[in-house]
Amino acid sequence: MDIQSVAVLFGTFALLMILGVPIAYAIGLAAFATFLLFMSFDQSVYIVAQQVASGLDSFTLLAIPFFILAGNIMNRGGIAMRLIEFAKVLGGRLPGALAHCNVLANMMFGSISGSAVASAAAVGGVMAPLQKKEGYSPAFSAAVNIASCPTGLLIPPSATFIVYSLITNGTSVAALFVAGYIPGILMGLSLMVVAGIIAKRRGYPVADRATTKEVVDKTLAAMLPLGLIVIVMGGIIFGVFTATEASAVAVLYTLFLALVVYREVTIRDLPGIILESAVTTSIVLLMIGCSIAMSKAMAFADIPYSISDILLGLSENPIVLLLIINLALLVVGTFMDMTPALLIFTPIFLPVVEDLGMDPVHFGVVMTFNLCIGICTPPVGSALFVGCSVGGVKIGEVLRPMFGFYGVLVALLMVVTFIPELSLFLPRLLLGYGG
Repeated sequence: MDIQSVAVLFGTFALLMILGVPIAYAIGLAAFATFLLFMSFDQSVYIVAQQVASGLDSFTLLAIPFFILAGNIMNRGGIAMRLIEFAKVLGGRLPGALAHCNVLANMMFGSISGSAVASAAAVGGVMAPLQKKEGYSPAFSAAVNIASCPTGLLIPPSATFIVYSLITNGTSVAALFVAGYIPGILMGLSLMVVAGIIAKRRGYPVADRATTKEVVDKTLAAMLPLGLIVIVMGGIIFGVFTATEASAVAVLYTLFLALVVYREVTIRDLPGIILESAVTTSIVLLMIGCSIAMSKAMAFADIPYSISDILLGLSENPIVLLLIINLALLVVGTFMDMTPALLIFTPIFLPVVEDLGMDPVHFGVVMTFNLCIGICTPPVGSALFVGCSVGGVKIGEVLRPMFGFYGVLVALLMVVTFIPELSLFLPRLLLGYGG
């Protein structure tokens, strides 16, 4: 490994981030500066541009704009309230009923919208006033919302797994999607346990028992939104369409719900929704393209395999090495958002875990789980900021009630890391995955 290359790559990136340069440009410029060590200015410009263009020339990546568009349509289409009402039916008789409702609604809405931030805003915006009215501490309510909003990033369909598949040169998107189910559901259930314990200690109320008619009505109202998951994942599992084709089906389905069934989106709203989706897509794809250039620069300087050799030289014990990698990812997640962290650090750590015999699908779930925790933590956790904003609390106020949730999430992360079958059982059962 060329120490000068490492210093230039990560030094340039860190400097640009400190100066407030947008992260996509910081990644691309850091890669460009590294190539300058080995070739001329013109050659460096050419290879960075070539890597950005060729990296985005992928059929798999078409799923990202479609899933973003489907999520934005559902965010405007009245889906959140229907799922919240259904979640009340599921968790209403438990101690701290509204806290459980928050977690369940985030699990469902997050998996449909594919965005932790959108889930925190949509579900938290509805739940915060209701919980305040019932006497819940605003800091506790915000903590529950913040901790649970990333669960939908593990429960498919998830754009995060699509990005991971691209970086790892074709790890099965279908296998990644199915692998996220058990860890994602366990994540939500573990948060409900902590919320229930706290709620019981504080004496938060149990909701009134719903009538049979209310249960039936609210369940039926949620079936159409939840049908998206059934259609998308059913189509992928049974080979009706690929994950990319499933994203287009998701757009058609959400359009039908929003325009025809619920009529909470009009034709006049569509240009604005499409424009918003295009802007979000362009940001994500530019980041992906520049990160592919950075990955090329790291490979050119032999950084990933050198780091692999260093880590393997520290210990031959797989448990120790996985603990080190998890600790590093948890630290990374505290100051870097999910997509850039995934794009930058997957090429670095993947060779290490492959040498340990870890399945790439399993590692994709572990890495995503790590970064889900990261977006809930200061100083730059996007879910933390949004959750505090919609909950009307300061970051300092919400950190104390967050500690219990952080503890159970890190403990579950260790369980998911060291019990591969939690991630691989369903892909093997449903897809015949042989990785």
